[in-house]
Amino acid sequence: MASGFFSRLLRRGRDRPMTCHEAAAVLQQYLDGEIDNATAARVASHLDVCRDCGIEAETYERIKSTLATRRADLPDDSVARLRDFAASLQSGSAPS
Repeated sequence: MASGFFSRLLRRGRDRPMTCHEAAAVLQQYLDGEIDNATAARVASHLDVCRDCGIEAETYERIKSTLATRRADLPDDSVARLRDFAASLQSGSAPS
């Protein structure tokens, strides 16, 4: 579950659409199935209508899938670049 500020914000706003900022705060937990059903439904609803967040979620899923199916012969520098890209997406500093 989201912690601190975002947790309180998400609990207060259950009757309104989620913002991009709120969705980003719990996106990784959502994709990993680690948030409660009510919050997951709000994130899913936001991803359905927000193109930018939907693309971000799709990118995370592709990176996660790629890393999970990593072949032994995949160069370590390629994996490092994927991880760096994922970290830049999470911090909001990814190139457009």
